[in-house]
Amino acid sequence: MLFCLVSFTLAVACAVKGNAQQTPRQTDTSSIDEHGTAHITRVVPVPKTISPEAQIRLSKPVSDAAAPQTLAERRSGTDAWQTRAGNLSRAAYPVKIEQQTIGGVPTRVVDPVDETPLHPDRVLINLHGGGFNSDSGSFTESIPIANLTHTRVIAVLYRLAPEHPFPSAVDDVVAVYREQLKSHKPGNIGIYGTSAGAILTAEVAVRLKQLGLPLPGALGVFSGMGDFSQLGDSIAMYALNGLSGHLDPPGSKSPDLSYIGKTDPKDPVLSPLYADVHGFPPTLFMTSGRDLLLSGTTVLHRAFLRQGVDARLVVFEALPHAFWNDVSLPESKEAYGYMADFFSQNLGR
Repeated sequence: MLFCLVSFTLAVACAVKGNAQQTPRQTDTSSIDEHGTAHITRVVPVPKTISPEAQIRLSKPVSDAAAPQTLAERRSGTDAWQTRAGNLSRAAYPVKIEQQTIGGVPTRVVDPVDETPLHPDRVLINLHGGGFNSDSGSFTESIPIANLTHTRVIAVLYRLAPEHPFPSAVDDVVAVYREQLKSHKPGNIGIYGTSAGAILTAEVAVRLKQLGLPLPGALGVFSGMGDFSQLGDSIAMYALNGLSGHLDPPGSKSPDLSYIGKTDPKDPVLSPLYADVHGFPPTLFMTSGRDLLLSGTTVLHRAFLRQGVDARLVVFEALPHAFWNDVSLPESKEAYGYMADFFSQNLGR
């Protein structure tokens, strides 16, 4: 049986029992120091409450050693992975893809293959993930949703940090949105994203309200957050792959200055937790049990609820950050279904 050992303040390591190179300890430990910081080791079996495919994914040993990358290496690797993953998505969810410049911003326009689209009067705007410095979702986040909703999806290739810090990405999305208002009713437009794109989705909505523009008909915040001034609890416990991979001690983390730039971390557009979101459209929040942004997603969801927004939350068992980018998982198919149904039900009301 495979177990994961978690030292939440230091690192995460996964190993197979009996492996001579990595033999996991079979005890749980926990102590609280004088500052209230928990120093914990936990033995966490792979849960049987998820699909066999997801169990296999969680069972893959991943080194907890740091693997620094240059920005160029990160972008090159992410682009290559996104192309491969996008091809797999397209095989499962056939679509047509075209490069277009909209409002002066490069985009990928993803159309369903229907001879007569079911919803030609609607459009969805996707804001990809990738830590604001790369593209880890313009294919994988847009292809299944275009296919399932029978609706055009515009994946915005917004400007990236550090070359273009906040609010460059927000401005790019607003420019694309303005163009869509020329041909679509605002209630027929949806905006959604994953990870950095989820953060950006909420930021854009706040900015649209500030500008006095009509708000879209629905929002999707899929594994995001709304506060750059402080870290949530889950980011101290989970790495990008959940309970495996490199994890720095929480005290060593700092705000993402490459994206924030010189903006006040509590600026209401940058950090929508501090914004007036009254009157926002129905919003679907989605995250998972081992998501490093589990806290950020749920904290922002509650902020929307407190201000009267129709905000819904789906939390998947055990899976890591943005697992739905893996089209092979049954849970991904389920997640796409929730996303697609939400937009289909809430646009054009």
